[in-house]
Amino acid sequence: MANSKTPKERQFVSASDTPVKTGEGEKKASAKKANSAAVEKAQSIRESVSENGGKTPKARATSLRIIAVILWLVAIAFEILVIALLNGTLYIPGDQTMWLIIGIALDLICVVSGSLLWKHSNRIDPASEKNKVKFFLWNNMGVIAAVLAFLPLVIILLKDKKLDAKAKKIVSIVAAVALIAAIGLSIDYNPVSQEDLAEDKQEALAQNEGIAYWTRWGRSYHFDPNCRTLLNSAVVYQGTIEEAFEAHRTDPCDFCAEGAEAKQIEAQVVANTDETEVEADESAND
Repeated sequence: MANSKTPKERQFVSASDTPVKTGEGEKKASAKKANSAAVEKAQSIRESVSENGGKTPKARATSLRIIAVILWLVAIAFEILVIALLNGTLYIPGDQTMWLIIGIALDLICVVSGSLLWKHSNRIDPASEKNKVKFFLWNNMGVIAAVLAFLPLVIILLKDKKLDAKAKKIVSIVAAVALIAAIGLSIDYNPVSQEDLAEDKQEALAQNEGIAYWTRWGRSYHFDPNCRTLLNSAVVYQGTIEEAFEAHRTDPCDFCAEGAEAKQIEAQVVANTDETEVEADESAND
């Protein structure tokens, strides 16, 4: 949706490359020109990636998932070391409580890092929603990893009778807080499906030649570079709908993206009406 309000000076930045345009109060004509340039640049980038053997979104997502799984395994390894230190199998000189807390902290860092990478990979290459159970589990692998990396430790701590009462209380609280934090940070609160991506991609192709726009802090993607909600943004990122999803911009703008969808439906209704009228005229003539 275009807006008559003059935009502030803005910079359009390609999500895949260096800045491609700096505006000086663009109006509708210059916005269209910027959009055309963005389309050409996006195509050029895709061709360059293809020619140079670049990774496809699926391949990049797979790489992130492999790293995530490795981090989760390292987290479980830290959990095993903490348990070994707790039951006396492993000996490290110094303050045992301190080493236990350090081990739990390292465990937490690895779990959360792996979960963030896994969630990011699901923005690049989402799972299908056809199988609800699989879709739920796939988007919450980080939660499963967090439970595996902390729950056994918490249970062992609660049952432990050898550790000093004060140290046991401190370490148990730290482990419980780490478990809650790991689960909270691992949950995907807004999972995306293959169907969501495909639907939004079709809308983007139909309305704006596949180009979407978003800002550094906004949570939505836009189809119109002159959308009223973008006018006061100094930097506007532009790229494919896949890149918008990868940037966690999966919500269509209420003004331009959803408005574009409504216009598309209205145009389809008009087209169908025209076809019906033509058929009726032809039947009358016959």
